[in-house]
Amino acid sequence: MVFIDEVAKACRHLSANDPVLAKVIEAHGTPDLNPHNDHYGELVNSIVAQQLSSRAGNTIWQRVLDLFGGKMPTPAQLIAVDKEKIRACGVSYSKVAYMKDLAQHVIDKRLDLKHVSTMPNDQLIEQLIAIKGIGVWSAHMFMIFGLGRLDILPVGDLGVRKAAMKLYGLRQLPSPERLVKLSKQNSWPPYESIAAWYLWKSLDNAPK
Repeated sequence: MVFIDEVAKACRHLSANDPVLAKVIEAHGTPDLNPHNDHYGELVNSIVAQQLSSRAGNTIWQRVLDLFGGKMPTPAQLIAVDKEKIRACGVSYSKVAYMKDLAQHVIDKRLDLKHVSTMPNDQLIEQLIAIKGIGVWSAHMFMIFGLGRLDILPVGDLGVRKAAMKLYGLRQLPSPERLVKLSKQNSWPPYESIAAWYLWKSLDNAPK
């Protein structure tokens, strides 16, 4: 309930301070964000699904789960399993290596899963991007959709950049620096994640 109240507060803030976003908010209603506690599963799934359509990603992900009896493999199981068995599920060799690297980071606590919910943004991003296959964009998506953090501006997301260019009449795709400036000019902080969600929705392609 607290999260829902914060999202509603964010919508009111953005509507009051940004006339452009206000119209998008009115058209699309309340964001359907559903943060959860399966942080490890979310990260493994995000690696498997990279650069795939939702349908293909879901199919391959189900094969991975089936390999482990229909359950999410533990980090130890991911480390131990033969890479060829995961490859047979449709996962590329590079992604298999990424999955195993994530598992190793969890095992040796270089990724502190117990405290990801309370870790400062910069510190969490630093821990996440140290894992092979997880870049800043993936870290931002995890923080918005997995953790439900409301103050994340995914400056490298092409959809957000395209929407900003269209909605705010920019002559070219905004750079990360330009997007941050636009955010401050329109009083998005501390609700940049919600602003980004509405930018995606204005293109009707919000990430799932």
